[in-house]
Parts: sequence; structure tokens; C-alpha cells
Amino acid sequence: MKTISFVIPVYNEEERLAKTLIALKGLSLPRGLKLETVIFVNDGSTDSTLKILNNFKKQLEKRLKSEVKIISYKVNKGKGYAISVGMCKSSSDYSLFFDADMSTKISEIKKFLPFIRKNIPIIIGTRKNSHSTVIRHQPFLREMLGRGFTLLSNIVLNTWVTDFTCGFKAFSTDAKDVLFPKLKINSWGFDAELLFLGRIKGFEFVEVPVIWSDDRRSKVKIWKDLPKSLIDLFSIRLNHTIPKPAFSFVKVLKNYLF
Repeated sequence: MKTISFVIPVYNEEERLAKTLIALKGLSLPRGLKLETVIFVNDGSTDSTLKILNNFKKQLEKRLKSEVKIISYKVNKGKGYAISVGMCKSSSDYSLFFDADMSTKISEIKKFLPFIRKNIPIIIGTRKNSHSTVIRHQPFLREMLGRGFTLLSNIVLNTWVTDFTCGFKAFSTDAKDVLFPKLKINSWGFDAELLFLGRIKGFEFVEVPVIWSDDRRSKVKIWKDLPKSLIDLFSIRLNHTIPKPAFSFVKVLKNYLF
């Protein structure tokens, strides 16, 4: 039996939080996993997000028979920062972070279980595998820019990852304790830094195809967040030692451009 904690970053989620709470109340984990803690990190919300969480905390604990922690601070510091704070508070065998919009349903954790049993340190969901299912695609421009960012990330960071930004990732205690304290990127580029550091530190990882659906209320603003993510990407290169290439450039081009 492996214990697992959930880390859920929230920022002005009053309109979507009900969906998250309903999903958690109806949670049924596969045999072999025990939910230990649910950690919400309120990343400086200015709406009623924190009030909603506090109102439902005891009810959720009773339903899940697990501890619910709420970490909150007043100033918005970015998704990467919020997730790092939450992950560092987890003491379970594995810690899974996912988006409050439930683009990937919690039930997809069952696909991670075989790899958890094998003690794979890093398990990440991917939307870009032939076995993945995308119910609702992102707008065309955003999807193409996402593919371009993934291609550029693999080239700049010498990695081979099909999907950096799918918000459904699990880490063993060992991997979590090594990687998250070292993160320097607090914004949307933190995924790339996280997986890059995992490669530098020699942690095995596996990408698992998941079912995913776009939420059109996403807080990502393309023309604001994309330039910031590109700056983050090159900051990662400057901040950390680059390992030898893990990919074939021809293979990368073929996978992302054709």
C-alpha cells in the first residue's frame, strides 16, 4: 500500500472550485493507494476562494477520511511557487499535483498506479501520445504555440519530453525532496525547469497518456505568458548545468512539425 497526497494550486477559483470539490467528494482511489492529505495552496486569491475552502474543509475531511490542509498567502506569486510550497509540505510516498479546473480528472491516477508500484520517481501525464485522449482541444493558435514551446524546450534543455505543461504529475518522496527546493522559476515555465532538473539529477521518469479536456476559462494569457515562458526557458539554461543531449534533433522535428 502506497500513500499519496494531492497538491492543488488555486488562484481566484471561486467559479470553478465547486467542480473540484465535487470531484474530490466522489473520489474512489484504486486498490493499492491510500489518500493521506489534500493540500490546497491559495496563491493570493482576491475573490472568495479561501472562504469556500475553509467552509468545505471539515466536510471534505469527513468524506475522504484524510487530512485537508489549506496554505494561504496574500500576494500572488505564481503557479510554480504555489505547487512547490504544497509539494514541500507533503510527507506521503507519492505527491500528485493537478489543476483545479480538472482538465485531467483525478480518476486518471489509476493509470499511474503500475508505475507507482514500480517506484518510478517521476510520473507525468501527457496529452501528446497516440494513446492520449483529448476531449476538447485548445484553440488552434494556443495549441500550435504549445507545440512550439515544447519543441524549443527540448532543444534548449537537451531533453526529450512530449508534454511539459500537462498539469498532472506525481513525484516520489525522494524525487520531490531533491527537486522542488531547487526550483527558481515561479511562473508557467516551472514545468520545464522541474523536468529538466529531474534529468540532471538522474531520476527515471515515465510519461503516461491521459484523458484531457481544455477549460476555456484558463488563466493563461498567450501574449503575456508566452514571452515570459521563453525568458524562463533560457534562464533555466543559464541557472543549471546542461547534460548531454537526450534526443535526436531529427526525431524532435519529425514528432512536432509533421
